Amino acid sequence: MVSVAESLTLIRRGVVEILPEEGLEAKLQLNRPLRIKAGFDPTAPDLHLGHTVLLNKLYQLQTLGHQVQFLIGDFTGMIGDPTGKNQTRPPLTLEEIAQNAATYRAQVFKILDPEKTQVVFNSAWMDEMGAAGLIRLAARHTVARMLEREDFAQRYKTGQAIAIHEFLYPLVQGWDSVALQADIELGGTDQRFNLLVGRQLQEQEGQAPQVIVTLPLLEGLDGVRKMSKSLNNYIGITDAPEEMFGKLMSISDDLMWRYFELLSLRELAEIQQLQEQVANGLNPRDVKFMLGEELVGRLHSAADARHAKDQFIARFRQGALPDTMPEREIAIAQGHVGIASMLKMAGLVPSTSEAMRLLKQGAVRLDGVKVTDRQLQLVAGKTLVCQVGKRRFARVTLVANH
Repeated sequence: MVSVAESLTLIRRGVVEILPEEGLEAKLQLNRPLRIKAGFDPTAPDLHLGHTVLLNKLYQLQTLGHQVQFLIGDFTGMIGDPTGKNQTRPPLTLEEIAQNAATYRAQVFKILDPEKTQVVFNSAWMDEMGAAGLIRLAARHTVARMLEREDFAQRYKTGQAIAIHEFLYPLVQGWDSVALQADIELGGTDQRFNLLVGRQLQEQEGQAPQVIVTLPLLEGLDGVRKMSKSLNNYIGITDAPEEMFGKLMSISDDLMWRYFELLSLRELAEIQQLQEQVANGLNPRDVKFMLGEELVGRLHSAADARHAKDQFIARFRQGALPDTMPEREIAIAQGHVGIASMLKMAGLVPSTSEAMRLLKQGAVRLDGVKVTDRQLQLVAGKTLVCQVGKRRFARVTLVANH
């Protein structure tokens, strides 16, 4: 039996905020499996490692004996989550939602324990609510409260349109917590307002309000922007093992520790020990191998992970690269640099326009991974093997120009 103190330590790992902090301890002292809610709108068919930050936390809660309510927002998906958006999102069709939801179910069980996971759809209660019920729900919140939300306030201030149905999104998400009688709800830091609405509606319904646990948004491969398929800086849960391993090897040494904290199931003490070993001379690439093997192994299999690592080593140690190549150190002023500019500064292309053309053709590789995103930003503190075409190579180190 895990003690409350041990549970708190595990739950707090990698978390940004717990509201209220004392409420979590009180929930754990109920000495029963807690109902843990997390919602995903099926707005795209594929999940990526950014989503697994939350899935990992759900898995950790399952190991403590709690019941996960994995909510697929087929109803809210028709509204479109306005969080962080500067314009109204086009609603998805029912067919698109159904197709995406089916893939979500298959993907989440790469991480979650099916025996401790209840998959629910919010259309189950929202369809029954009907128009009259939705109007009564809308009466529970004011426009003034909605405009306290940062993204709504910014859009209103700058004269950008806010559709009426967007105000319904936080209310429906909050009502989901009522319908599920959630004890704890997890979400990204950008969901804080919506999660608080859930607490408010539960209190109005006479329920014990849920505890809110917010998690950070994982940076993508560029180390700057949040991981997103639209930004092409993502690692998909369904990526092939070799592709997944290669992408993980391409992240910066600094970003590697962030991935260890939020994605790895290793003990924090072990991660700290690895950091000390790197500080004392251990090659960070070897530690990155460990990260790649763990994540590929969990999302595919241990055998797939070993094969992906072997293939990676074979490509870069056994003749796929020239024995010698130019070494370039590039100082960047803003902490990051566009890939086209980097290729020109490294002497691999005569101009940024030529770099753009070659990127479009798929002729550029970073650490063996093909790169086509012409907007990709690279961060300081990173060493990359850059390849343009079949014969142009350079090992480029990006340093901050203070």
